[in-house]
Amino acid sequence: MNVGIIGAGSWGIALANLLANNGNQVTVWSIIEDEIKMLKDNHEHLDKLPGVKLNDTIEYTTSLEDSIKDKDFLVLAVPSPFTRSTSHSMKDYVAEGQVIVNVAKGVEEKTLMTLSQIIEEELPQANVCVLSGPSHAEEVGRGMPTTVVVASKDTQTAQMLQDAFMNDFFRVYTSSDILGIELGAALKNVVALAAGIADGLGYGDNAKAALITRGISEIGRLGIAMGGKFETFCGLTGIGDLIVTCASMHSRNRRAGILIGQGKTYDEAMAEVKMVVEGVYSAKAAMGLSKKYGIDLPIIEQVNLVLFENKKASEAMKDLMGRDKKDEYTK
Repeated sequence: MNVGIIGAGSWGIALANLLANNGNQVTVWSIIEDEIKMLKDNHEHLDKLPGVKLNDTIEYTTSLEDSIKDKDFLVLAVPSPFTRSTSHSMKDYVAEGQVIVNVAKGVEEKTLMTLSQIIEEELPQANVCVLSGPSHAEEVGRGMPTTVVVASKDTQTAQMLQDAFMNDFFRVYTSSDILGIELGAALKNVVALAAGIADGLGYGDNAKAALITRGISEIGRLGIAMGGKFETFCGLTGIGDLIVTCASMHSRNRRAGILIGQGKTYDEAMAEVKMVVEGVYSAKAAMGLSKKYGIDLPIIEQVNLVLFENKKASEAMKDLMGRDKKDEYTK
């Protein structure tokens, strides 16, 4: 198939290489001319995926039109804060019914919209799908076993994408629960910040397990209230993605949390990670959704207080532990 990758970050490049190695013709777009030159010259993303040699058939361009025109499907792989602006820039080139697979994770703070909802608003002519799951680009780029879910409103499109992406090390399931998958993907980044903060404070495995378990409880309660499926939050894009993001040093959200737990300021942590920490952008949106749907999110609330209200991380953890006594399944 003929595929356009919109965005040349680590995830976009890892998926571009995967698709090319699967026999597809792939074109990668970036707005950054130096980045495109580096990729053309080295067949490697020296900054984002060093050591991963890219398929020689991949083409690279700064022309958005060339990366979109006549493509069987597009992979939108820009960081979540740029999803709306990039989608808006694509509007003159996307054909009626053209499939767009969003692979970023987040919720827009001002509108409380998921990324697929943003894409549909900016590109109403497109057929918008999502691909998500526990899938660090560093591991996918090196061909390490990974399992994800692709979701579409229609089964045929989901199966087409499943066939395009799937190979011996990259297993793809299908789903119709776009909303549930996107909520799990976005909100797990906020919980991963909490897990990182606990690590930075020097807490142990018990605290990590508690944050993962109670974190998926928060995500599930909100997601089901919004119309997501319970099974989705128990699956790869719920508990699966949450585990890997809370446990791995590949996770920029966990790394940022560790730095904050160690006493770094919000700004210092963001500068040291040097990549978009998407959980930061989803944290305020999650609290907006909490108020809108009347769902209590204590972990996510404390993350917001630490990030944006200068609350000490140790005090946030103390307040979580000191909440009123409850039955485990009480909302």
